[in-house]
Amino acid sequence: MNNSHEVNEVVNYVNTFMAALETKNPGEHEFHQAVREVLESIAPYLMESPHLMKAKIMERMVEPERVIMFRVPWVDDKGEVQVNRGFRVQMNSAIGPYKGGIRFHASVNLSIMKFLAFEQTFKNALTTLPMGGAKGGSDFNPRGKSDAEVMRFCQSFMTELQRHIGQDTDVPAGDIGVGGREIGFLFGQYKRIRDEWTGTLTGKSLYWGGSLMRPEATGYGACYFAEAMLATRGLSFKDQTVCISGSGNVAQYAAQKAMRLGAKVVTLSDSDGFIYDPEGLTEEKLNYVFRLKNIFRGRIREYAEQYPSAQYFPHERPWRIPCQIAMPCATQNEIDATDAQHLLDNGCLCVCEGANMPTTPEAIVLFQKAQILYSPGKASNAGGVATSGLEMTQNSIRQSWTAEEVDNHLRRIMADIHAACIKYGTEEDGYINYVRGANIAGFIKVANAMLEQGIC
Repeated sequence: MNNSHEVNEVVNYVNTFMAALETKNPGEHEFHQAVREVLESIAPYLMESPHLMKAKIMERMVEPERVIMFRVPWVDDKGEVQVNRGFRVQMNSAIGPYKGGIRFHASVNLSIMKFLAFEQTFKNALTTLPMGGAKGGSDFNPRGKSDAEVMRFCQSFMTELQRHIGQDTDVPAGDIGVGGREIGFLFGQYKRIRDEWTGTLTGKSLYWGGSLMRPEATGYGACYFAEAMLATRGLSFKDQTVCISGSGNVAQYAAQKAMRLGAKVVTLSDSDGFIYDPEGLTEEKLNYVFRLKNIFRGRIREYAEQYPSAQYFPHERPWRIPCQIAMPCATQNEIDATDAQHLLDNGCLCVCEGANMPTTPEAIVLFQKAQILYSPGKASNAGGVATSGLEMTQNSIRQSWTAEEVDNHLRRIMADIHAACIKYGTEEDGYINYVRGANIAGFIKVANAMLEQGIC
């Protein structure tokens, strides 16, 4: 926008749009936050495109094509009947079948499902693969449950969900609380009921249709994206200190790749607190984390019990630890304005999101005002869904690619996403606004597809 009048017009448009959205969707704060973040980026482009305004493209994008909510009854090991709530939000199928993860966590509600499905639509568009956006899950928490309880829950959940998914309709994957064990139980029940073997879920085991590199993909992809960001300033991971939050799949492989690129990773976390190892993780220490989290399903505090060089900080997040690169890989809104100021004061120069919307709007403003490198998750964590798309392709052609082939595809996709962000996000002073770049690039692809398909 070139003058204050135009800026005011954009602000008024955004506020008017959001007021209507919030009235129509009361109490859905995460969904409101996700829509506002996109809308503030694309509003100038949208207002200069009368055909998009007339077609009510944005009004249609924020309205899910379908929302499915259902009861999930199951029996625990004590013989007690438990009841959870299941969700699938099928947000947008303009560029391909719905694609997005399933999350099992006590915090799951409709607002979180809609925010994730909305974000997924743009993320999937950025991958260049033909995938629409969706998300699903349940307020079931697998933590502390036996394998038998998780199996019974997954079977009940899939008994209803199977009516609404399919390889050409909607292809779910894993997310928080849904790993290889859960995907296996879900797929087994789908196959049992539908009497068919199709690539309807991704994140499968290599024994039965999974893709090499899928577990690594989100964490590795985030590092490939961060590597490209750093290169714009003549930097790399080599000899940099990295703080990572989370200790699940994304965090584990982000740590592994960052270390292999020459960085020193000093933190990991879970919902109870974080560990700080000033000596840095090693391959041996990371292998311990793999076993702790993936086999024994332990807590990250046990790392500090195993390695005396580390300290454990309960009920805290790692963002006060000095680092040059921060990679939030846990959950939404885990970096607030106070955390952001700690990072900036301690010399952080790059924040690369491995989770979905882990940075609050106030924190994003601080990062962009300081003009550090900052990427939104819809760009930098797209490697996971991109490799899920590659798994769909392998299932469709009944072939398996080598790890090297999949990794080459992943590197190319992350490079293409980075190039799109530069194309649409470079500002007049040369600063790359990755938020704006990612939002506009994703929006243009989805909007054009919706226009060409008419009012539907």
